[in-house]
Amino acid sequence: MASTKEIKNRIESVQNTQKITNAMYLIASTKLTKARAELDKTLPYFRLQESEMKRIFQRRNDVDSHYFYPETGRKSAEAYAYLVITADKGLAGAYNHNILKMAEEELKKHKNTMLYVVGEYGRQYFRRRKIPIERSFLYTAQNPTFRRAREISNVLLDLYNTGKANEIRIIFSQLERGGQAVPRKSQLLPFERGQFGRMEIREGEIRKEYEFFPNVTAALENIVPSYIAGYIYGALVESFCSEQNARMNAMKAANDNADELLGNLSVEYNRVRQWAITQEITEVSAGAKAQRKKKQKRREQEAAGVQQIERRRADND
Repeated sequence: MASTKEIKNRIESVQNTQKITNAMYLIASTKLTKARAELDKTLPYFRLQESEMKRIFQRRNDVDSHYFYPETGRKSAEAYAYLVITADKGLAGAYNHNILKMAEEELKKHKNTMLYVVGEYGRQYFRRRKIPIERSFLYTAQNPTFRRAREISNVLLDLYNTGKANEIRIIFSQLERGGQAVPRKSQLLPFERGQFGRMEIREGEIRKEYEFFPNVTAALENIVPSYIAGYIYGALVESFCSEQNARMNAMKAANDNADELLGNLSVEYNRVRQWAITQEITEVSAGAKAQRKKKQKRREQEAAGVQQIERRRADND
């Protein structure tokens, strides 16, 4: 059985750890709120771009762009590029594990793949397994900005435009309404035509015709890079939000476990303390009893001595 000093030291250790997990929970909560606010500010712009792409396909049927699958004669891709977004550190539950598990499953499906990684956790994971990485984008996971998204977009677009990759896919984590981070796989390029071919026309809205200069394909291909950069930026922020939410859940679970552990340790401490008090009382009681027996024996010995002396006197008389 542990001593009261050992249990007390363990209680202090758990309390110190709980202070750290509680601080991490508050930090993650602040970062999550800030990231969501930034995403809400930028989403309308990228939704407008998507709307304009839909508007082009709604009004023109002769769009021919290498950013889209052809209507006929589609070929299977020969080379794939994957952008995998992870965190820079752990302590976020199964957030990184789920992303990397999906990434490994995708890499096994295709032989000719190029891997691009966001996040130090993912870079270290693939390096330990000796999976080659074409490029790792540092400091992006903890600081998702549109400038960094544009940098990633330019690299991936160059791959696609030069024919080094026929399909570009992205694996990231998306935060659902229930507060659960779910890994998601999405194809960046090429686009499906049906993805932008439908656009609802409101009642009473006049169907306008547009003139594109120099042509509709050039106008569309001028919009696509910004749309790709916006999509990547949204994925970065979504992943960042998911990471902070997962870390909040992990730290909350750690705090709850610490509270439960502190309760058990307090009960154990009180039990050991009461046992020590009882043991001390028992020892004191036993000592007092021994002293009483010793005094009683001494009195009996003294009485026996007195009786012996009296018998000797009676014999002498």
